[in-house]
Amino acid sequence: MRPDSVDVTRPLAPGAPAAPHSASGEAVDTHDLDAVAPPPRPARRWTPKRVVATPAAYDHAHGRRIMALVEAHGLEVERLRGNRLTGLRGESDRETYARAKATMAIVVSPPSRRKLQPIAPSADWRVDLAEGCPAHCQYCYLAGSLTGPPVTRIYADLDDILAGLADYAGRGTITSRRADRRDEGTTFEASCYTDPLALEHLTGSWRRAVEHFGAWDAPVQLRWTTKFDDVDGFVGLAHHGRTRVRSSVNCRPVTTRVEGGTSRLEDRLAGLRRLARDGYPVGVTIAPIIAVPDWQAHYGELLDAVAAAVGDVPGLDLTAELITHRFTPGSKEVLLGWYPRTRVEMDEQARSRKHGRFGAVKYVYPAETMAQLRSWFQHELADRLPSCRILYWT
Repeated sequence: MRPDSVDVTRPLAPGAPAAPHSASGEAVDTHDLDAVAPPPRPARRWTPKRVVATPAAYDHAHGRRIMALVEAHGLEVERLRGNRLTGLRGESDRETYARAKATMAIVVSPPSRRKLQPIAPSADWRVDLAEGCPAHCQYCYLAGSLTGPPVTRIYADLDDILAGLADYAGRGTITSRRADRRDEGTTFEASCYTDPLALEHLTGSWRRAVEHFGAWDAPVQLRWTTKFDDVDGFVGLAHHGRTRVRSSVNCRPVTTRVEGGTSRLEDRLAGLRRLARDGYPVGVTIAPIIAVPDWQAHYGELLDAVAAAVGDVPGLDLTAELITHRFTPGSKEVLLGWYPRTRVEMDEQARSRKHGRFGAVKYVYPAETMAQLRSWFQHELADRLPSCRILYWT
């Protein structure tokens, strides 16, 4: 695809419900994206090369707040005449995508995103404050679900989005069906198609969301997960325990080789510790679990690192979400085009073929491997992190 322009108000990811890391398999175009991504390296605060804003974004107070933050970082905001963004087209697909990956658009959320979708097993409802991520994870489920060049979209109408959540309180299925999660109230997942801490320094969106939930005197919980460690702006907020922050973590052969541009594991866990000590409910999202050689030893080291980081925090409220690696034919083609030298195994012959909720084919680990992984994690989490509550396995 070589677009002359991109409608930045069109959602980046498909509208159908999709669980985190699901590789949902919606029909997508595929592209040659060789050399777009940098190699894995310690994370730096993202500095987009281009920031644009649609005319409608200027009508919202939060849109103007974002523009002020961006300009405070020395970046110029380009006002678009309409919703079409030009200047992305390169000489090749990979150049077009590289330009898109370095572009941030301040837009108003489309109506489809204001009608919340269930997102079990993670939460009752998915709420999007942005779409797109500047990181380069070689298993990225979003890369397999793109509907266009990955321009990161930041929603200017945050205040309206947060105000609209009241209509969904008390309506969640997880709250009513899972006795072990009823204390969470109605849960709202705010990191399905983005990473909050990758963008927060330019947006302030998740701080405002934490404050909104902190002031919302009701059985509700905001949830988001991150591969970054920039938590300074969240320490000291009046969260009142209504936001659970989870650190997305993995064993070292994964996190050091295929998670480009993200924070180091030890830095993520240090950030998690700071939040836990500030009274936040916290968690680890171990995703995707990959059966690398000697995986038991590597994931054992990971669990020990988590225990060392937060095990002594008074009043610790810790959860774990366990998500195994899977892929679809479409996501594999995109990811191999994007990362042709990836070390992530995507061999259909070594996997079991399954059908997702929408009929899409996906490849998961064989039943025997899945059983070994699940049994090991359940046992080792209970042994190494006895206070940790497993929310789900998938």
